[in-house]
Amino acid sequence: MMSEENENVIIQNLKDAGCSQETIMSFVDNIRENRVEEGLGILALHRRSLLDELHREQKQIDCLDYLVYKMKKGIEL
Repeated sequence: MMSEENENVIIQNLKDAGCSQETIMSFVDNIRENRVEEGLGILALHRRSLLDELHREQKQIDCLDYLVYKMKKGIEL
């Protein structure tokens, strides 16, 4: 069983990781009921979502970098 202090630390960590309230409650419920694998699955889904967002934003940065490079070189687009 998880202590209240540990639960609060976990909840804060999940908030810091950008998890929604629904995700947090789902995860905590799974851990309380000793369904660790399900809890890990929830974390994996959130991690995948963050990675997808990161990749989208990296592509946008790459597009801007390419435009800046072309403009500095005076190369016609």
